[in-house]
Amino acid sequence: MTSQRVVIAGAGLGGLRTAEALRAHGFEGEIVIFGDEAHAPYNRPPLSKEALYGEISHEKLAFRVRSTATDLTWRLNDPIAGSDLDAHTVTLASGEVVSYDALVAATGVSARRLPIPGPPATAAAGRHVIRTLDDAFALRASLTPGARVVVLGAGFIGCEVAATARQLGCEVHCVAIDSHPMIRPLGIELAAELQRRHEAQGVVFHLGVGLTAFEGDDRVTGVVLSDGTELAADVVVEALGSRCNVEWLDGHGLDLTDGVLTDNALRALRDGVALDGVAAVGDIARYPNPRFDQRPWRVEHWSIPTDTGRRAATVLNAYLSETDYADIVATEWDALPAFWSDQYEIRMQSYGMPGLADADGIRLLEGDLHGECVMGYHRGEDLVGVVGIGMLKVVNGYRHEVGTATWIRERATS
Repeated sequence: MTSQRVVIAGAGLGGLRTAEALRAHGFEGEIVIFGDEAHAPYNRPPLSKEALYGEISHEKLAFRVRSTATDLTWRLNDPIAGSDLDAHTVTLASGEVVSYDALVAATGVSARRLPIPGPPATAAAGRHVIRTLDDAFALRASLTPGARVVVLGAGFIGCEVAATARQLGCEVHCVAIDSHPMIRPLGIELAAELQRRHEAQGVVFHLGVGLTAFEGDDRVTGVVLSDGTELAADVVVEALGSRCNVEWLDGHGLDLTDGVLTDNALRALRDGVALDGVAAVGDIARYPNPRFDQRPWRVEHWSIPTDTGRRAATVLNAYLSETDYADIVATEWDALPAFWSDQYEIRMQSYGMPGLADADGIRLLEGDLHGECVMGYHRGEDLVGVVGIGMLKVVNGYRHEVGTATWIRERATS
């Protein structure tokens, strides 16, 4: 195995955890990690939370590499542009071709931009996104007291940025096509409560409307909403979700409609057939999770890169060493998604997939909706997700109850 090479496309948390797990399983070959940023892997969730509010530095956010994985080859600021899965090669943006014995797709996601004419879609023109450390550097410099900030999108990132901007003394308007902020994962009751808390802090929401124009020439001066409202802006933050970085895998019969479709062993599927030695991890992996059902899901929660990286490493190590491969692939694996969000004094913690709940399956489990509480999200009789505002010990107590899917019980008795 010492002459073998694993290529990891993506130098984020998923790529790092996969490499560490390969070493932990005893893989002694070369591991080369290619990334499109100049920074070694770092923690991204704080970029829209405490890191944006305080002093931002790579040193504070960087992940510590485990001592067993200090011999990795890092090719930062050196992204992969294409691949040949039959020839077992990848092509870098520079044109260099690199061969591999196993390939890990861990290229993650990029922030979406609105395809609307106006000033350039750059931080220098006042149009920001918040996905990378450099994005956070640029946005933090613009969030000065009194700055007029328009946040486009009212999901978690949009609301976290709105909260941080208010704490920094900015005037904040939040625009979204949804009826309430964060409604898709939280449901209307909890979303309405969180909207109330944001409004109490001075955030102005414009909901159920879209954007029709950016105003300004070289730099944004405002936005025009679909209902005709004009909002002056010194800073616009486009928090409109993400797109998967999978273009480099085009042309190989993979299902790339929403990330990379895989089997439960995280092996990429080509025309429905698993590709041995090709894995997808992290935000771009779309895989069946038997904790919930057998449909493939793609989840962008903080815990997923670590969980999928460990699973992919277990499978790839067995493949490369030709040891118990069939048994390991056949061993069913599941993951429990988890995320947190900090907004003002609010600490929100979630486990599972609340978005899978029935419309009438969301109910208060403990506490007071207007204070600290725990909400449960049910699909039929199954608890598929739980969200807590405060009450961290209580919400943590529900984590092992999440995702006992009805279909598993039915299969066991059939």
